[in-house]
Amino acid sequence: MKNRYNELIDQTFEFPQNGFDLKGDYLRFNGIELKELIDTYGTPLKVHYLPKIGQQIAKARQLFAQAFQTHDYKGNYYYCYCTKASHFSFILDEVTKHNVQVETSSAFDMDLLQKLFEKGKINRTTIVVCNGYKTRRYLERIVAYQKDGFKNVIPVLDNMEELSFYQENHLKESFKIGIRVATDEEPNFQFYTSRLGIRPSEVLNFYKKEIKNDQRIHLKMLHFFVDTGIKDSIYFWNEIKKVIKLYCDLKKLCPGLKAINVGGGLPIQHSLGFDYDYEYMIQQIVELIRDACEEEGIEHPDIFTEFGSFTIGESGATIFSVIGQKQQNDAELWYMVDNSLMNTLPDTWGIDQRFIILPINKWNNEYCRVNVGGITCDNSDYYNAEAHISQLYLPKFRRDAKEPLYIGFFHTGAYQDALSGYGGIKHCLIPSPKRILIDKDKDGNIQHWEYNQEQDAESMLRILGY
Repeated sequence: MKNRYNELIDQTFEFPQNGFDLKGDYLRFNGIELKELIDTYGTPLKVHYLPKIGQQIAKARQLFAQAFQTHDYKGNYYYCYCTKASHFSFILDEVTKHNVQVETSSAFDMDLLQKLFEKGKINRTTIVVCNGYKTRRYLERIVAYQKDGFKNVIPVLDNMEELSFYQENHLKESFKIGIRVATDEEPNFQFYTSRLGIRPSEVLNFYKKEIKNDQRIHLKMLHFFVDTGIKDSIYFWNEIKKVIKLYCDLKKLCPGLKAINVGGGLPIQHSLGFDYDYEYMIQQIVELIRDACEEEGIEHPDIFTEFGSFTIGESGATIFSVIGQKQQNDAELWYMVDNSLMNTLPDTWGIDQRFIILPINKWNNEYCRVNVGGITCDNSDYYNAEAHISQLYLPKFRRDAKEPLYIGFFHTGAYQDALSGYGGIKHCLIPSPKRILIDKDKDGNIQHWEYNQEQDAESMLRILGY
């Protein structure tokens, strides 16, 4: 009987795969010796493999280029990075190396862009798609950018009242806008229509009444967003078809309309059993838009996408040490790790997100079913299932072993820090882990360095007023 962990993986998945392989008894991530990082920096730690970001951007561009060629598509493709996925400077520095456009969500995003501009990371021709329900300061910053010569700042109207601010504050200057269409939510959601955007039934009349005769306003983009992402589902195809039809109707009224923004990200790998046909989905999207436009006799629009998780998610990993094990009853064995899961990976707690979880070492040990527990006092601080199965298996280990068991959660690069509140106060005062950046030099040699140390007690107590 095969009962070692490496045999379990071989029986269940194709392995090595997608940036995961073994060197001896130790796991490597995109060729990185994780054990070397652990020996150098200790645990817990967060790892960012920066070259993966450029690989993901290139992958999407290549797939859209292939689809454009296959379907003789005449529009252009624009890749936008969603800053809300991660605002860290090292992420934006890497992203902007690849000539991407930017999508923002808040007033502070605009201040962040100013810093990027001062560093030469973006320029006044960079396309900035301003999404979200806008506070007055956000509106003011958008207008200030446009007046400062940023030619391609496009506020996407989330409601009809938003337009009046631009009309009143631009005076005689012309400006670009987009319109966000409110999509229907999936049938099992708690409400029927998204709270964001303008109802499709109101868009055409809104354009004719408020936009068409104002010579300063140039409507350039129709935007929609599907919260569950770009998936091969009846729901997704229904929503995109409705928006394409609305685009065609609006284009006939507004010749200057040039772009469809396909909001909702491409999925990333959350299981070794991940199976998603990126090429098929992108081919289908491009073909749908082309066919609808040719049937209506209008030119092919430019296609924008806004990818956050797809851009940076697979570049990240979070590594813990198992510091103890507890057999709580006949069926439940707990592996306790040296940090909090709900603090460090809040998606596991908030939306029951599954990540790839793999041991870093002890692949030749026998395996067992386990629950992984964080060290806060909260009952919800645990992880006990993988994306493909409602159970979690990891190698057995002895408490007196010379080397502890190390485990990694992979593809955790997006949203986790923004949701957990990087550098702030954590549940039970558990500190934020140290963070390690990994890149390649001009000769392709791996380099890694510590971006920040583990949060200390003094910094947290200072925030609390002590």
